[in-house]
Amino acid sequence: QVQLVESGGGLVQAGNSLRLSCAASGRFFTSYAMGWFRQTPGKESEFVAQISRSPSITDYADSAKGRFTIFRDDARNTVYLQMNSLKPEDTAVYYCAARIKVSGPYNYWGQGTQVTVSS
Repeated sequence: QVQLVESGGGLVQAGNSLRLSCAASGRFFTSYAMGWFRQTPGKESEFVAQISRSPSITDYADSAKGRFTIFRDDARNTVYLQMNSLKPEDTAVYYCAARIKVSGPYNYWGQGTQVTVSS
């Protein structure tokens, strides 16, 4: 079992940056693949980025490539999402997720953090 707590959301102007953090409690964080998803009202959850356990292979949605970076600090049981050049369409609730398997659905989810990008 792992608990996830996101932080770092807020209101920013377009073109600026935010860094989201996801702190995980519980054991074996290094065994989990971690992901970030986002959701806006009335829409389905959208994949943003993910990072495997070591060697930390990353994968991004097309909308995130070149602007967002996912990375993890296993010593701190934390995964981050650095978001640069933010756009109004990035406005959403961002969720952190974890899974123990290499692929497949994510098993654990955080409560989400709101990101609002003004034009």
